[in-house]
Amino acid sequence: MRRHELTDHEWSVIEPLLPRNSRGVPRVDDRRVINGILWRFRTGSSWRDVPERYGPRTALYNRFTRWRAASVWDRLLEAVSRAYDGDIVMIDSSCVRVHQHGAASKKGPADPCMGRSRGGLTTKIHALVDAEGRPVRLELTAGQAGDAPLAAKLLDTVAPGATVIADKAYDTDGICSFVATRGAWANIPPRSTRKATFAFSRWVYRQRNLVECFFNRIKQMRGIATRYDRRPDNFLAAIKLEAVRIWINA
Repeated sequence: MRRHELTDHEWSVIEPLLPRNSRGVPRVDDRRVINGILWRFRTGSSWRDVPERYGPRTALYNRFTRWRAASVWDRLLEAVSRAYDGDIVMIDSSCVRVHQHGAASKKGPADPCMGRSRGGLTTKIHALVDAEGRPVRLELTAGQAGDAPLAAKLLDTVAPGATVIADKAYDTDGICSFVATRGAWANIPPRSTRKATFAFSRWVYRQRNLVECFFNRIKQMRGIATRYDRRPDNFLAAIKLEAVRIWINA
């Protein structure tokens, strides 16, 4: 096993969850292919530069995109995250630069997950994590998009009695009401312009660093710290694949 490849433990969890209904010529070894996909996103290299020991680059790219289209990566994350209990959740976002190779073609449709902000072309990763810093929900928007508008989608599965921890960017009446209607408590520091007061615990808020740790961890993958993929769904699939490893090793 080489550095950053799937360990035997990780493979023992992932292997039973992979598709088995392949037809025709037997496909290239799944573990080798996934290791090649991980190598590509770990280094931020082009698919053409993936070492030959992982198999043909066309097989790697085709397997990655076909399984993304078939929601295989989504099902993997859903399967390994069933241990999520929802007592405490944290929500936040982080921007990543879009490399010129990831910029959409002028002839193609506009990419809704790529925008122009102070840092140039950027994509924003939105994440909901549990009390252990493990990702539960992941979404993408353009870099200049606000955090609050996507909060309701991420918090849709919040359980009654849960505590939602977020920073001031999520301090809106709409989010607080949304969380309250689900029987949960929003522990969000109030903005300086807010007139109404509500319960806020600084001690509980300290745990919010776990969502920051999650972003730091996935950005160890250079292909995630910088977006090289033109398709946002491919980029999100890579994040979910790394999220699967986080759950397995938690």
